[in-house]
Amino acid sequence: MKLLFKNATVIPITSKPFVGDVLVEDGKIKKVGQIRSSRSFETIDLTGKFLLPGFIDAHAHIGLYPEGLGPTESEGNEMTDPVTAHLQAIDAFYPEDESIKKALSGGVTTAFIVMGSANPVGGLGFVAKFRGKTALEMCLINPAGVKMALGENPKRVYSEKKTMPTTRMGTAAIIRSFLLKSEDYMKKKEQGLKEGKQFFERDPKYEVGEKLLKRELPARIHAHRVDDIVTAVRIAEEFNLKIVLEHCTEGYKLADFLASKRIPVVAGPLMTFATKLELRYMSMEALKILTQKNVLVALMCDHPVIPLEFASVQAAVAMRYGVKEEELLKMLTINPAKILGLEDRLGSIEIGKDADLVVWSGHPFDMKSTVEQVYIDGELVYSK
Repeated sequence: MKLLFKNATVIPITSKPFVGDVLVEDGKIKKVGQIRSSRSFETIDLTGKFLLPGFIDAHAHIGLYPEGLGPTESEGNEMTDPVTAHLQAIDAFYPEDESIKKALSGGVTTAFIVMGSANPVGGLGFVAKFRGKTALEMCLINPAGVKMALGENPKRVYSEKKTMPTTRMGTAAIIRSFLLKSEDYMKKKEQGLKEGKQFFERDPKYEVGEKLLKRELPARIHAHRVDDIVTAVRIAEEFNLKIVLEHCTEGYKLADFLASKRIPVVAGPLMTFATKLELRYMSMEALKILTQKNVLVALMCDHPVIPLEFASVQAAVAMRYGVKEEELLKMLTINPAKILGLEDRLGSIEIGKDADLVVWSGHPFDMKSTVEQVYIDGELVYSK
């Protein structure tokens, strides 16, 4: 099937906007520019409309806290063990969550879906495209990262249970212990293989630890305060982990440090208030400071904290605080694609990439603009 999007204001993200056309064939972007109509194309006239790549949220809990089902139906945290590395968010994902259709209505087509931050080592997140009816149909990559958490959340959960961790040092010690045990597990497995022995002691927790230590999966570390951010970096360097900092609320205070370490940040949510102590120095200027220092930043909604349908609204608000429009558009598209290792497929309108395209009535940062159509892999999945 060939689709020709004609006469749109195209915002490709990785190149300058233009008025022109985009040709889609077999779910991929085939041509971009000025394209002649043909009887072999289904032509969609987008005169006066804007065409953008689908937005990507690199940290969301959509489908784990289904809308309207209440707290007893929440699947976001397994608060029974500080180390649950072997949990898979996809096993708790509810594909009929009403929030998914609403996310599409806000132009969001892809998300990294991950459990909450109750545990120092929480488990495995996955990347989903919002098309299809089952978790398997939506899944793009599983697993795609290992959730870890520092700061107040693990302390609060386990203080109530009167068990470790009740302090920040306890949380860090649990993460280190898990990684040390994973190193021992790897060595034991490798030694057995060298000796020609079959390994019968597989442990799903330490299988995940092995993938972290081999840098096959990134550690996605929840950290708000300066001290937690530095602890995350310190542990990562001790064990040579790939890391992404989640939230990174006070990261603007360490912008030079993060830039020198080339550590990506999934920042946000911004349109909220300080619900706990570690958020009291939250700044709307954080995005501006981080991008000025060339830190790779994606912008999250932390759904359901801010529903995914308001991704463009949150970004537009950030413009009031000096963040450039083009930088914010990258934070919703190509930057999260890079963080997820999907920049060769997603995040911009370029030849060869997946045809995840959104038709807007106007510029997405104009509060009067609405999403009129959403295509994923060239298939219409939402129409207003």
